[in-house]
Amino acid sequence: MDKIKVLVVGASGYMGVQLIKLLIKHKGTKIVYLCGNNSIGKDINYFDNKIKKKTLPKIIKFNKKLTKNIDVIFTATPNGDAHKISKYLNNDQYLIDLSADFRLNSPRNYLKWYKKPHGAKNKIKKSIYALPEIVSKKVKSYNIISCPGCYPTSVLLALIPLIKNKLIKSNNIIIDSKSGYSGAGRTVHKKYKNKNLYESLSVYGIKNHRHNPEIQQELNQISKKKVEFNFTPHLSPMFRGIISTIYVDLEKTSSLNKVTECLKKEYNTHEFIKIMKKNVLLSTNNVINTNNCEISICSSKNKNKIIILVAIDNLIKGGTGQAIQNFNNLFNFKSNEGLK
Repeated sequence: MDKIKVLVVGASGYMGVQLIKLLIKHKGTKIVYLCGNNSIGKDINYFDNKIKKKTLPKIIKFNKKLTKNIDVIFTATPNGDAHKISKYLNNDQYLIDLSADFRLNSPRNYLKWYKKPHGAKNKIKKSIYALPEIVSKKVKSYNIISCPGCYPTSVLLALIPLIKNKLIKSNNIIIDSKSGYSGAGRTVHKKYKNKNLYESLSVYGIKNHRHNPEIQQELNQISKKKVEFNFTPHLSPMFRGIISTIYVDLEKTSSLNKVTECLKKEYNTHEFIKIMKKNVLLSTNNVINTNNCEISICSSKNKNKIIILVAIDNLIKGGTGQAIQNFNNLFNFKSNEGLK
């Protein structure tokens, strides 16, 4: 089988660099072009000296001519760029997008949350919101594969099976998430220049955080009605990793044991999802630099409530790792190819 020819746009960002590290390990890919804006002419190992040079191309500026002999375009770009790039796809090519450009099904919602018009409305029906463990091979029917955000990944992997099986109530859900500062991108140091990123914890976004509509959309689709939740993100003094602590009310016929067994059954064939023993306290240390997601179901001091803990690496399972999983599903590679 010929290697799949790929182009990476946004190569020098935290997400782009991590993606390249995984693609280098993938036996089925050939990186043909690396593109960027502020990094043109540089080698990718300038941004991470752990990347082996091999025969990687220098970073160049993207232009539509580059797409002619490419099978897959990965975009790890600012919101809006993937809209433009999607217009150059032909029917045999795929766009795997790590931005938010195709996460929302409604152009009106995109305008509301991202304060700009959707730039490729006619492409939305050709896209799929692709949490790999949920959609699996369905990605084959779409040209545009939209990878979920890092926070929603940690939340949805835990909640979708429980809401689908009516084990938890669909209101009064409280989501408290803490992420390493790499989740804010390379410009994080400019955005938070007056704060000490390395020794302080910051709350941000609250009701206006852009992952809200993404979580809402996916939970509503499963529940068939509006799910009520509050989501509060925090920036933590660590480079990578996410812990989400989710407080939910049990349905009358549910229990902590039933919730745990439901998740085990849902993910028993998915090697990256680890359902822990009950009441295990999680740490990001166990998942950083991996594509694993650990989920622990914990008792609460309040009757008929439980606390769900989820730990992932925001740059891998929350981004590039599931991009590779979706790539593997598209081209029939083993699910762990490039992720071992």
